[in-house]
This record gives sequence, C-alpha cells and structure tokens, in this order.
Amino acid sequence: MKIFLAFFQGEPNHPISSYSFWPYYIKNGIEEAGHSWIEDKQIDWAYGMVPQSTSSLEKWKSIAWEKALSLIKSERPDFVLSYLYPHLIDSVAIKEIQKLGIPCVNFFCDNVREFIKAPRAFEVFDLNWVPESNALNLYKSAGYKYIHLPMPMWVDPKQREISGKELFEISFIGSRDLQRLLLFNQVFELDTELPLSIYGSGWKETKTSSNSGVAPLSLYNKAFFQAKFIQKEGIKGYIRKLKQRKFNPVITPKLMSHLNGKPSFDDYLSITKHSKITLGVNRYDSYRYPLLKPDSYSRLRDIESPMLGSCYLTEDNSDIDFLYVKGKEIETYSSAEELISKSRDLYENPQKRNELRQAAQIKALNEHSISRSLEKIIQTLL
Repeated sequence: MKIFLAFFQGEPNHPISSYSFWPYYIKNGIEEAGHSWIEDKQIDWAYGMVPQSTSSLEKWKSIAWEKALSLIKSERPDFVLSYLYPHLIDSVAIKEIQKLGIPCVNFFCDNVREFIKAPRAFEVFDLNWVPESNALNLYKSAGYKYIHLPMPMWVDPKQREISGKELFEISFIGSRDLQRLLLFNQVFELDTELPLSIYGSGWKETKTSSNSGVAPLSLYNKAFFQAKFIQKEGIKGYIRKLKQRKFNPVITPKLMSHLNGKPSFDDYLSITKHSKITLGVNRYDSYRYPLLKPDSYSRLRDIESPMLGSCYLTEDNSDIDFLYVKGKEIETYSSAEELISKSRDLYENPQKRNELRQAAQIKALNEHSISRSLEKIIQTLL
C-alpha cells in the first residue's frame, strides 16, 4: 500500500507544542509494516497550528491543499492518512480526493480533552482513528465512521531488547502541569522516602510568567474569549475556572528534592528502559472536572514504555482495559496511596518486575504496533 501522509510534517522550530515525533513514528511504522508513504515536502502541515490571523490561515490552507491535491492526483496513493485538527481540514479538497476513489483516514488524539462533541469537520473522513475509549460515543452519536485503535507508536528495533540492568529506581518523565504537581505533592506528603525521581520540563524552573507590559483586553475581546471558553468547556467549566483563579499551588519542599530537569533523548530512553519501575500519569488539567477528581485517559507513553521493555506502572482508566491485562502485563493505580503501595510492592519484587516487562512488551509490539493498526484500517477500508 502507498499512503499519502499529512501527519504534522513541517519545520522543526514552530512555537507550538512538540510535534516532530509524529511523522517520525508514523513513517517508520509504515515502512516496518511493508508499506510506503509519500508526501509533498513543500507542505508545512505543522504551520497550521501556529497562532496566526484568519486570513493567514486561510491562505496557508489554500496553498497546502492545492499542493496536496496535485501530488495525490499524480501519484494515486491507496489512501490518505492524516493528523489534522478541525481548523486545518478542507472538506472540499478531501471530497475531491474521495472522488478519485482514494479514501481519507484521520487520526486524532486528545479527543476527550479537546471536545465535548465530535467536530463537524471530521464528518468528511471515510474513517476516524480514535484511540480513547471514552471518545467513541462522541463519534457514534455524531454518526461518523470510526475505528478504535491505539495511538501510533514506533520504537527503533535496537531499543526493543529487555536489559537486565536496572540503573535507576522509580522514574517519571513528563512536563509539569497542575494535576501532576498536585499528585506528586500528595505522594511525598504521604511517603517522603519513596525512591521516585521526576524528570521533565518545568519542574526545576522557578520563574513564573508575567502579563506586565501586555495591553488589557477590550470588553469585546473579553466577551469573545469567554464565549469561546464556554463553548469548549461548558458553563460548569467556566464556573470552576473562576473559582480556581487564585489557586496557585507550589512545589513542596518534600517534592523538591525528587525533581530533575528535562533529559536528553538518549537519557530519556535509558531512564525508561533501565528503571526498576517506570511511572505513567494519565490525569490532565481540565475545567470540565473537579480539581481534586480529574479525568484520565491513556497517553502515548502507555504504548511506548512497554515497547521499550519497562516495568510499567500507570494511572488507571478505561483505555487500559482495552490495551493490557492489569496485574499480568502492567500495573495500575487510581490514587496517590495506591501509587505508593504498588510502587513499594513492585520495588521489592524483581521477579514480578521482569514478568511484567516481558508480557507487556510482547503485547505492545504485537497488538499495539502501527503495523497492526494499519492492517485493521486496510481491512476496514476494503
């Protein structure tokens, strides 16, 4: 199969959240599956996520989709595979592609974080690749065609060996956010001796952002942004936002000693693979849920860490039941107390750790690979 890709390829230094790993994963995964991919290297798909004016975005969309259509008409791929946010979608162009007999498949993660209902723009796709269990009803209610598959993850075969060397204790790698801060403050309030090291951006920085020098918003702009917020998060979310405006938790001294900076890519791999226990945190910041009762959904790390051969302890949610057998392939927790108790149990049981490493890696590489997902997508499209 030849697949046209619109999967966040672009210039590497746009002022947006990390994105360059997506084309790296999907391209290597396609090749490992025995398929091929094509792209127009002149299209910067990531640029559509850069903050810009409406006129600038529309100009970019027109040029990008015109180039995409031209290449697709000449190369005739078997299908199009994209990772597109709603505002990046040109339904007219996609329908032109479909008239050629070429189906279009769109992957989107963070559905439960981003949407209250499936975006109207996703209706045009022949198939929507949906990784979150709790997002399936959004697509079902909208009547959109969808397939429930894990997030697309690929690790280099050289990194798939399971090493017997445990060079680190318990490790978490991830950037700082409010929910992670609250969780780890609670963990070390309960157990100051837990041998957990935390790595990632934002944990060691002490400077806070300032709005000094920024012109205040006009009443019109304030009303506009408030309306957009309510549209996305709902009235209850807006009320929670107002209540939390003065809530500013800080890193406690007990947590401070466990913090580290952002590791290099090589260090990231080494820490993930060679820790006695690799920790996942799946809760996320959202005004749709009470601050102390956050929602949780499975992240890319839930596929990557087992593929790398880690002993994996992650936060429970409905996605985990779709991915693994708890207690046999990975372990899960639902509270700070359970995180501590599961960590302590695994820490004292090297045989259990090794069993989890072996079983989870087999499951992830065999069942949750891009190769396996492409196989299911192709079967559905045929």
